[in-house]
Amino acid sequence: MIERFHDVHPAVSAALSPVLGMDEEALADVLAAFEVRHLHRRERLFDQGEPGRSLCLVREGSLKLTRTTASGRPSILAVLGPGDTVGEMSLLDGSDRTATATALTPSVVLELSQARFDRWLADQPAAAPLLLRHLGRRLRASNDVISDLVFADVPTRVARLVLKLAEQFGLEDGRGVVVVEHQLTQEELAQLVGSARETVNKALSSFAGRGWIELGRRSIAILDGERLRRFAR
Repeated sequence: MIERFHDVHPAVSAALSPVLGMDEEALADVLAAFEVRHLHRRERLFDQGEPGRSLCLVREGSLKLTRTTASGRPSILAVLGPGDTVGEMSLLDGSDRTATATALTPSVVLELSQARFDRWLADQPAAAPLLLRHLGRRLRASNDVISDLVFADVPTRVARLVLKLAEQFGLEDGRGVVVVEHQLTQEELAQLVGSARETVNKALSSFAGRGWIELGRRSIAILDGERLRRFAR
C-alpha cells in the first residue's frame, strides 16, 4: 500500500522537508516510495538485533523504543510520535537494530527500504549535507539527554519529560487544559528520566499537589503549563 504526499500527516512533511531539502512536489515523489504499515497496540515494528534495512517514519500514533540489557531486562529509551524518524543510522552504516520499536497505540508508520533510499541518495547527491545536518541534530538531542542525566535533578528531569510528552501528544480539552495520553507505565516513565519509580512518582505527586498537573491512569493533564515550564528551566 502506497500513499501520496497529500495523505500524509502534516508533522511528517514538516519533519522531512528540512531534512531532505525538497519542495512539496519533489517530496511527494519521495513519499510515494514509502510503504505504509498499520500497527496494532503492542505490535512490534522491528526487534533489537534484526537487520536494519529501512528508515521508518511515524505518521500517526505513538511507539516506544526499548533496549534489552545483558541481564535480559528491557529499558525504554524514547517515545516516538508523528513526524519522528528511526532507523537512519542502520541505513548509513548497515548495522543491526539497536532497539525494539513497539506501538503504544494503534499507529501508522511509513517505511522506506534500503534499496529505495540508496537510489534516492544517488539521484539527489545535494541532499547528503542536509541528511548530515539532520543526524547532527539527533546527536545534539542525545547529548542534551545525557547532560540532563548528569546535571539536572530528578524533579527537573520529570518536568522536562512531561513537557516533551505534551509537545508530542498533548491535546487541549476546550478548557485550556492540555491532556497527555502517554500510555506509559510508571516504571517506563522512571526509565525515561533515569531514576527510580518511587522518586519519579514523588516528583509527579509534588507537581499535582501544587496544582500544576493532574494525574490519571497513563495520562497527565497539565493545568498550569507556565509554572511547570519555569520549574523545568
